[in-house]
Amino acid sequence: MSLEFDHITLAQRVRFGTGKAAENLAAEVERRGSRAVMVIAEIGEADLADRVTARIDVALHHSEVVMHVPAATAEKARAAAQDSGIDLLVSIGGGSTTGLAKAVALTSGLPIVAVPTTYAGSEATNVWGLTEGARKTTGVDDRVLPETVIYDAELTYSLPADLSVASGLNGLAHCVDSLWAPRADPINAALATEGMRTLATGLPQVITDPTAADGRERALYGAYLSAVAFASAGSAMHHKICHVLGGTYDLPHAQTHAIVLPHVLAHNAAAAPEAAGRIAGALGARDAVAGLLRLRDRLGAPKALRDIGLSESDLRGAAELAAAAIPPSNPRPVDVDGVHALLTAAWAGTPPEAAR
Repeated sequence: MSLEFDHITLAQRVRFGTGKAAENLAAEVERRGSRAVMVIAEIGEADLADRVTARIDVALHHSEVVMHVPAATAEKARAAAQDSGIDLLVSIGGGSTTGLAKAVALTSGLPIVAVPTTYAGSEATNVWGLTEGARKTTGVDDRVLPETVIYDAELTYSLPADLSVASGLNGLAHCVDSLWAPRADPINAALATEGMRTLATGLPQVITDPTAADGRERALYGAYLSAVAFASAGSAMHHKICHVLGGTYDLPHAQTHAIVLPHVLAHNAAAAPEAAGRIAGALGARDAVAGLLRLRDRLGAPKALRDIGLSESDLRGAAELAAAAIPPSNPRPVDVDGVHALLTAAWAGTPPEAAR
């Protein structure tokens, strides 16, 4: 066997322990010698954030968190950090909260300690995103990679089952896209495969017993692996489509990923047999698409873009924007008509086999 690839592993500390978020955050603040900490957490996470920060001094609480990080929201957070002389950002919440901390770090260079409460995975990537004028712009910059991530399964107990499912399938989407992304390599594939296997095991446990640590820990671990793979491999067809849907049409991030993923997998699977085999194996199935659909049904995941706010009249425009963004490394050729057919099936909730 002959191997040749160029892999980058991002430098990041991970502190993982159920019930230990406050302890681990205090240790991290002390280790860094931080004196002016800005905590970013939306209002609905205020009580949880208070528990996590109980052992540190907080210079500034910032709660204006908006999905897809509008540019104006980012500017307010940046100004607040500068006015308060902040030297450390602590984000406590889901992907939107982490995304806002990244937007501040992008222009200020301030370090981030991320405390995730969902399975979004943004905390383990150096990818940032901002929305302005109904367009979402993403980029890669090591300044936005959180220097430390603190995982605590107890912080996800309050995440409702439907959001847990959508968020976990977002993590699974990171894994799938990593197998054919522009910088896909064997290391990313190994991480993605283990991430899929762990998520496929953990998410059903979360549904069965939402306050049991084992399932939540598996889901967090899987989400981390998926994000590490994605950060190295880059953004591929699935994420390019979802960024258009989220940034242009303001669709909820995690649910959009959960709905679109089987359709992208069905589009690419035959042209990427090795990737499809990995996905099938990780999901315990003979066929990758069938395995993903079975998992989605078992979890009660959302199935139709029309159910989360997309209008049928927007499908053609979304297809044009997405087709232009999908990288040429995609294993199967992509054109506007093909993406339109894919989105039409995802909008209606038609099983993806019918879109092939």
